[in-house]
Order: sequence, then C-alpha cells, then structure tokens
Amino acid sequence: MHKRIWLSAPHMGGKEAEFVKEAFDSNWVAPLGPNVDAFEAMLKEVTHTKAAAALTSGTAALHLALRVIGLNKGDIVLCQSMTFAASAFPIVYEQAEPVFIDSERDTWNMDPALLEDALAYYQKTGKKVGAIIVVHLYGMPAKMREIQKLAEQYQVPLIEDAAEALGSTYYGEPCGSLGQLAILSFNGNKIITTSGGGALVGNDQQAVDRARFLSTQAKDPFPHYEHSTIGFNYRMSNIVAGIGRGQLMVLQERVAQRRANYKYYVEQLSQFPGLSFLQEPERCSSNRWLTTIIIDPKTSGGVNREQVRLKLEAMNIESRPLWKPMHLQPVFKQARSFLSGVSDDLFDKGLCLPSGSSLTKEELASICSQIKSCWS
Repeated sequence: MHKRIWLSAPHMGGKEAEFVKEAFDSNWVAPLGPNVDAFEAMLKEVTHTKAAAALTSGTAALHLALRVIGLNKGDIVLCQSMTFAASAFPIVYEQAEPVFIDSERDTWNMDPALLEDALAYYQKTGKKVGAIIVVHLYGMPAKMREIQKLAEQYQVPLIEDAAEALGSTYYGEPCGSLGQLAILSFNGNKIITTSGGGALVGNDQQAVDRARFLSTQAKDPFPHYEHSTIGFNYRMSNIVAGIGRGQLMVLQERVAQRRANYKYYVEQLSQFPGLSFLQEPERCSSNRWLTTIIIDPKTSGGVNREQVRLKLEAMNIESRPLWKPMHLQPVFKQARSFLSGVSDDLFDKGLCLPSGSSLTKEELASICSQIKSCWS
C-alpha cells in the first residue's frame, strides 16, 4: 500500500515546540497565559484588526459573534449555502432562522444579487434580518464590496467566515478585516493549525471584549464566582496558543507553498478537456487553502468527479467533493433558500485535491499522473 497522501495535513514550522515548552516550564498549562496574549497580538497584526479573542474553535467564534451582535430568537440570518455546516449551526444555537443564499460563478461565494433579493424580501415582509454570514470558500475572497454595500444599505451586521481564508487578501486588505466581525479556524487541516482552535477578530473592540467575557463562563469581576448572564467555556488554552504562535510565524511561507501547489496543478492538468480551475478575480489573492477542480462530463469525454476521486483513493490519495450546500443537507430541509442552481452544479462536478504545504514534488507528480490516467 502506498503511503497515504492527505488532503491537507498539518505542517509544523519548528518554533511551536519551543513555545509549548515555555508553557510547560512555567507550569502555565491552564487556559489563558502569555502564549494566548502573544497569539492574539499576532492575529491582530496579521488581519489588520483592533481586537482578537483566541477560542476553542471557529464554531465557538461564530456562536459568540452572533451572540454579541444582539441576534434575537426568531431573527433571520442570511448564510452562504455552499459552506461547511459550522457556518450555519450556530444560527440554530441562538434559535434564529437560517436562510441560505446561493453562490455566484466567479468566486463560488455568496451571490450579491440573490442576497439583495433576500434582503428586499424580508424588508417587505417586516421580518428582521439579524446578520449576514459570508464565507471565503477555499480561501477565495467573496465579492465583498457589493456585499458590504448591501449590509450597510439594509443596516444588517456582516460577519465574515474567514475560517479557510487566513492569508488571503481582497483589494489589498486581509480577509478577516472586511466585516463587522470575522471568525478564523485553526483546525488540523487549515493553512495553519493549533491542533484545534479558532478566533474572533474585528475592529469592534467592545463586541470582541464582550465575546471574550462570555467565553470564560461570563464570570463577573468579584473575588468569588458570580454570574449575571449565561456564559460558555470557549477560551483557548495557553498550550494550544503556543502552537499557534509558531504557526503564524510561517503563515506567508505556507500561503506561498499552497499557491505553488495550485500553479503546479494548473500547469499539469489544464489542458485536459472538461477540467477547469477557480480563477482569482482582479485584485484578489487567495491563500489557495485547497486547490479545487471542476470536471464536466459533457466536455470531458465522460470523465466525472467521482471517477477521479475513486481513482485517487485506490492509490491511497485523499481527495474530497466540494462542500455539499446547506440547502441540500437533511438537517436544513425545511429552511428557506434563495437559489440559482450554481452551488448544486459545483457540488456535482467539483473536487478538492491534496493541497498541504508539505507535499513533495514526487507526491504532486503522482497525484497528477493518476488524474491524467482517467482521460487515457
């Protein structure tokens, strides 16, 4: 059996162990501590934001974001349909109503035209839209200028799900700095990892401070434990934050490596009929967290996404279909959606290729060789 090639394996930079050792040597292994403080400072610098709270997951960050913007039970939250379920689950935690917005073709992210349709519809019906959640899918920035304009016009808080987009930029500004609040993920498969973790960032200092308070069980400032509101156990530990410090030091190197993977795939595979790549719009730079391809059986000679996936799996190479849209998920079968058919088509034809920053040239060549063989 060939050695497993993973979709997006963790890649340590070398300094992580040093920061974790500091935590052990000082016996600062409990939540919070110097590594957390330093990690948050680094996150603010990387994302060009004023405030950051390091948390246990990106899901926790999104949950707190919805809580601190004042979302109420029964409010509508307009959420990108083509995304991982964690972009939508926290809406339900807050007993709000998820409404899904389909993608546009240029970036595969939230379609501003459909977003406007939804905002106009709910304005007419008088039902409150409490938030918009836009995702930068696979590190590709969404059409934020159009989306920002609509959020401002309808006075709806805009939350960026930048879980996949750390290191990506939009018109020169980092993803994570483009909404009222933004969430990041440091799950094991992300461009940098803390083994598990996330963060809430933004320029609304008061909102992030409130989230930080809620993340530590909402402990009021007394010498004893006193609570005037319900809190959560969502704060990142000092050990995990030490891993994050080391990872952030090599972020730009990791972005460069993943972009190089994408370039290699394009050079090797773009000549095959029916196979296409997601291009960067003007003045956008994707971290290329995952390289993705579309395979259209109508023009590929009958080759389809699933054939390629199974061919790779037979050689112990992990690949994965694009995210199944939320409006197709059984758990959200009753949810309202504003659709165009784009995300259905992308899910049917799209595949994520191995994209880890530690991939070797030999591994990349092997992956491409297996894909090419599907056309021969």
